[in-house]
Amino acid sequence: MGYLLGVIGNPIKHTLSPWIHQQFMNETSINGIYRPYEIKEDELKESFNLFKKMNIDGFNVTIPYKETMLHYVDDLDERARSIGAVNTVVNQGGKWIGYNTDGRGYIRSLKQSYADLDTFVKNVLLIGAGGAARGIYDALNQESFPVVDIANRTRERAEGLLDSKENHVETSIYSLKEAQQNLQQYDLIIQTTSMGMTPNNRMMPIDLQNIKENTIVSDIIYNPIETSLLQTARKKGARIHYGHGMLLHQAALAFELWTGKTIDPNHILHELEQKLKGGSTC
Repeated sequence: MGYLLGVIGNPIKHTLSPWIHQQFMNETSINGIYRPYEIKEDELKESFNLFKKMNIDGFNVTIPYKETMLHYVDDLDERARSIGAVNTVVNQGGKWIGYNTDGRGYIRSLKQSYADLDTFVKNVLLIGAGGAARGIYDALNQESFPVVDIANRTRERAEGLLDSKENHVETSIYSLKEAQQNLQQYDLIIQTTSMGMTPNNRMMPIDLQNIKENTIVSDIIYNPIETSLLQTARKKGARIHYGHGMLLHQAALAFELWTGKTIDPNHILHELEQKLKGGSTC
């Protein structure tokens, strides 16, 4: 019998994650099934118990359950515990362990696009403080960036990210308006909220009026592939980074946790782009 895998979230009906992991299984000659499970919040406990009875090998966790899943797993990987969010659950001999591959997947994707990242980027602005932002903030702390500031609608939620702050990193917390006024000081701006996602394509969390030329503007939204934020950044001379690369790299890291197989996901990047442009979502 092959691997039993899946992804939980709400909504999730049009996910491409099964397609991504099927490509991984084909490449590694692994038999398995990866299914989407759209679950309401009041169904989480019952669904988790069902997964245990099915003895599935693991599953991904997406919006809005990355932080909620902390209360359901038996144990947490050190980084997931520090981050305070889970996007991958692994069945290790009947014990359910929570991991977070979002941040590492994001950094891999970013470095793939910008080889000069370590020399060019000193000051980073992270927009948002949700589950994905937690993973990315933690991963940024593992790099050599001296300043990683956070901008969010509510200060209290942003302060929750500081649990994974490293001593060599300086972090200030700003309102979105404050950050907007000082964009010229950042070399890398990372947008992690759902603002600008289809069907609300025209929305932007901040105005880019004060951005400096050649700043890297990154948006983890991948539907649409080029958000209004990225379109505006491009017009202002910024360099841009798309969100579907993170999607692919975090999936590869999750696949490795479940199967022990290391995989380079870049060979399906173009095909994923074509599927997203065709109107599908992940």
